[in-house]
Amino acid sequence: MIRWIGWLTTVTAAIVLAVAPAASAQVQPYGTNDYGGFRNVLAPGTNGLDTLVQLGAFKSTGARPAHNDDQLQMYSGLATAAGGITAQTLPDYFKDATFGVPSGNQGSSESPEPGVTIVRDVQHGVPHIYGDTRAALMFGIGYATAEDRLFFIDVLRHSGQGDLASFAGGANVGMDESVWANEPYTPQDLTNQVQYAMSHVPDGPQIYADEMSYVDGINAYIAKAAQPLNALSMEPAEYAALGMIGGPAPFTLQDLVSIATLVGGIFGGGGGQQLNNAVLYESLAKRFGAEHFPVAGAPTVIPKPRRVRGKPGRRGKHGQRAKRVKRVKRVDHSGLATFLSFNAANDPEAPTTVAHTAFPYQTLPAPSRAVARTVAMPDPGSVNMANHVVAGAPPASAQSARAARPGRRASAAGLGLGAQANPGPGLLAFPRAMSNALLVSARDSASGHPLAVMGPQVGYFAPQILMEEDIHGPGIDANGAAFPGVNLYVELGHGQDYAWSATSSGQNIVDTFAVPLCNPAGGTVAPDSGNYLLRGQCVAMETLTRQESWSPSLADSTPAGSVTLQTQRTAYGIVVARARIKGRPVVYTNLRSTYMHELDSVSGFEKFNEPAAMRTPQAFMSAANEIGYTFNWFYTDNRHIAYFNSGLNPVRARHTDPLFPSWSQYAWPGLNPSAQTVPAGLTERDLPQRAHPQVIDQPVLTSWNNKQARSYGDPATGQQYSSIYRSQLLDNNLNYYLRHTGGKLTLPDVVNAMGVAGTQDLRGVEVLPYALQILGRQTDPALTTAVAQLSAWAASGAHRINRANPGPHGDYEQTDAVRIMDAWWPLLVRAEFTPVLGTDLLNQIESQFPINDQPGHGTSGEHLGSSWDVGFYGVVQKDLRTIAHRRVSGPLNRVYCGAGSVSGCRAALESSLRQAVAESPAQVYPADGVCAAGDQMCSDSIQFRAIGGISQPLIEWVNRPTFQQADEIQGHAGG
Repeated sequence: MIRWIGWLTTVTAAIVLAVAPAASAQVQPYGTNDYGGFRNVLAPGTNGLDTLVQLGAFKSTGARPAHNDDQLQMYSGLATAAGGITAQTLPDYFKDATFGVPSGNQGSSESPEPGVTIVRDVQHGVPHIYGDTRAALMFGIGYATAEDRLFFIDVLRHSGQGDLASFAGGANVGMDESVWANEPYTPQDLTNQVQYAMSHVPDGPQIYADEMSYVDGINAYIAKAAQPLNALSMEPAEYAALGMIGGPAPFTLQDLVSIATLVGGIFGGGGGQQLNNAVLYESLAKRFGAEHFPVAGAPTVIPKPRRVRGKPGRRGKHGQRAKRVKRVKRVDHSGLATFLSFNAANDPEAPTTVAHTAFPYQTLPAPSRAVARTVAMPDPGSVNMANHVVAGAPPASAQSARAARPGRRASAAGLGLGAQANPGPGLLAFPRAMSNALLVSARDSASGHPLAVMGPQVGYFAPQILMEEDIHGPGIDANGAAFPGVNLYVELGHGQDYAWSATSSGQNIVDTFAVPLCNPAGGTVAPDSGNYLLRGQCVAMETLTRQESWSPSLADSTPAGSVTLQTQRTAYGIVVARARIKGRPVVYTNLRSTYMHELDSVSGFEKFNEPAAMRTPQAFMSAANEIGYTFNWFYTDNRHIAYFNSGLNPVRARHTDPLFPSWSQYAWPGLNPSAQTVPAGLTERDLPQRAHPQVIDQPVLTSWNNKQARSYGDPATGQQYSSIYRSQLLDNNLNYYLRHTGGKLTLPDVVNAMGVAGTQDLRGVEVLPYALQILGRQTDPALTTAVAQLSAWAASGAHRINRANPGPHGDYEQTDAVRIMDAWWPLLVRAEFTPVLGTDLLNQIESQFPINDQPGHGTSGEHLGSSWDVGFYGVVQKDLRTIAHRRVSGPLNRVYCGAGSVSGCRAALESSLRQAVAESPAQVYPADGVCAAGDQMCSDSIQFRAIGGISQPLIEWVNRPTFQQADEIQGHAGG
């Protein structure tokens, strides 16, 4: 049967080629307009299409479609090679990304539309797309997108619309609930956004025309694949598995908005945690008392006693007797000071990307009655989070996914959700963040050209959620990767003589407001009222409803079911909770500055692809400023490096406190709340370009989603920008190579610095040495052995690696030390903080600020790769440094370990370490459905989530971007 299908496929392909349009675009020779020095890698491989025949072959024999996994070994092999990569071996880990295809390396060529040519190279199958006109180029990009990612972009549009379960099965209800809770849109909302972007976004009419041509290209492929003779060779097998004969419905411009909503919400948002902060603060204040000042924003240390001038015994100006006063710091033990110890909005020790310049944003205000009037704190115990499932029930397999996805927390009991979770067992799961960038200026480069190793972390999928493309047409020359479905332009890659990339930034562009409820008939206001006060008028909330049902299929065996999702929307944003303030019923809403404006950022990406617009770092930063999503952007050419933080940062009303919710009457200045259901309603004032963190030609730039610059606050993002952050691993390794190369780096040096950091345990490098110092010499043989193992591991760089036997299974080289550290960390944190905080309060703090972000099972057993993004790393280290009498800037509000006693702290560490040593490998690394109990490396391993029928093997853990460039640009247009 399979042999017959293979014959039919061959005949079908021949017929398709015979009727293909003859007219084609002019293909540029390899390297045309490319100034050289570009490399990249994107695992597992370019091709994301599997037909019924190919899927059958894979299931029966393991045979894969061409270019399905030919970058997997390049990517995974770097983990054990890092530290020894040379100029000669660099091509083993990063492929050539020069424009075009070398002579003799052309694998296929097609012209799906007159004026369009798509050429694929032999080695990796990357589509090199050429258009004689701009419209032809965009058509070709859309067509190639459907070729490589048709089923994936269908998944993405349904995810963005909040109806993925009805499309792909009930396991995806958690994703739908999250989308409907945070980014709900009606069909009219989507249409409004398309129309707004066309008329208001810079170069809007041209972008609109590009989008139309791009969608035409996708739909041309869908129509062609639906033809009976083409179905077996062009239609993704997943549609048959889902029982969808005939393939997907055509795409529309509104679908692009849905995909942009999903991508922007996951990777380009931040904030909205003010209500979580308020509930946690109230619990801390109940335990430790209110702050010594009347409102939030008070300093964590009470001012020192004033010293009276004059000799002892002499009376001062106001009659008091002068005396010598010992300057003693009085520590503030209040609830607010305790809160700020675990969420220091501006820790002076936090590593920053911009080294020396401060960019004030979201700074905590000085205490005053004016500030107190704006803060809207709920009555303790009155908060009820919105329940978006109003009928039916999610299947049991999706229950763990119901609360949120990265960047979101919509919880109740503390407020309960905890770490930024991924959507669980459905098709899509994303890490918190793991993108990184290392750029070295021309001054510190051995060649005199800047060096850049940089890329985004967008999760591990098969096929990958990013898609490669090399695109050339009038005004456009670019090569790199982009999210399919919104990949009209390369989003991360290089132009003729420059390259760029991004890491997620996540600064606060979401604020929480308390909105008074009302009764349109007058009288008592019910706590479940659907009406609220808007500029003195009692108006109805808008209720958005999504009904969906699902049935089991070959792709998802979840039993049949249905749910009704409902979200309420006000002029001040989406309702996230109901509560009381001084007995008065209110709703709390979250308002995002990019809501209703998902497409507006496209103008910045368009400029990135236009060489004429990208001649200088300043031009790049101006283009990045047009992107409303929160990203750290990095740029390099053959002379300069640059950094710019993008985001539609709203200007807050005077006297508001970014740490806690504000009353709706203090919403963003310039906001027109009566028009919030249409795009034009977002008229708030935003920070000007000059106020965003930015720098040109700083000697070294590093980013691993860390703090952007000094004074750039993050009080409501849930991010822990403390004294310890994983970007320090990049800094440490770059400094090592600078010391050992005479101060001049090569591109392999920078790759090695990134790769070495990718297998390090942040706890072992930055925190463990202080714990070992306090432990000192031990008399217990078990602890003596453990301390020796941990000390040796820390001294060697605290790696989680097995160079001799790489792979996803087995034990690490220093297996006992790694196992002890993994078992000890949660026990250490408990032993250190429970005596002061108590178990319940520590649990509540943990629910908002996770104590750990460990590989594998540390990310909810999802094997997502990303690690060390959040945790008590800085809090623990500051506490241990303080008790060890080390210098600490921005100390915690008290010494927690041993309640300030060195001997008590040592005893707590010893007791918790003894417990950790006693845990078996099977206890530390339990079976999780992917790995057997006790399999240490498998527990950490990375799993590619299959979006379709063809899976990929596990790979060993490494902490690095998904798509990564290695650039050393050799020339510049104009000399």
